[in-house]
Amino acid sequence: MATLEYSEIRSGKIILHDDEPCEVIDSHVARTQQRKPQNQVKLRSLMSGKVFPATYHVSDKADEADIEKRDVKFLYQNKGEFWFCNPTNPADRFKLDENLLGNTAKFLKANETVAALIWTNDDDEEKTIGLKLPIKMEFKVKEAPPAVRGDTSKSGNKTITLENGTTLSTPMFITEGDTIRLNTETGEYVERA
Repeated sequence: MATLEYSEIRSGKIILHDDEPCEVIDSHVARTQQRKPQNQVKLRSLMSGKVFPATYHVSDKADEADIEKRDVKFLYQNKGEFWFCNPTNPADRFKLDENLLGNTAKFLKANETVAALIWTNDDDEEKTIGLKLPIKMEFKVKEAPPAVRGDTSKSGNKTITLENGTTLSTPMFITEGDTIRLNTETGEYVERA
């Protein structure tokens, strides 16, 4: 476990804050005339999903959370529960709550392997605290309204439905049956595959 100086606490790092793993969403080192510099950060708890501010001063340090990535296979979703299994042992199943997955839930496909983020606390208990998806993923378009010529009132975009039920805004030329690539971090259409 690495210890980070106040200025090393930057976006993308996962640190322990009040014995809880938190992802640094935003950080800004501010220097005012009379005071010592301080790092103002925005943290997202990986246990509860809550976003909150925190300030780290020059003398403060933070421990980087010990996070392990492990491949898991997504099976199905039912009433807000998302079921996964170990890819090498399909009988080893577990569920994750929709609140824990956040935006990632929109981009899960049945039988797709993704990386689970596993945090081991001080009592050596392992907890799955989230998923890491590939940045770009391909999806088949299940439903796409036909493009109406001259209809650019909506900036030339239309709303389509993907194979997993997620809706997305895409350019007018996308049709039912197309395979498209999208960015899972921004949730936006990238290109036709």
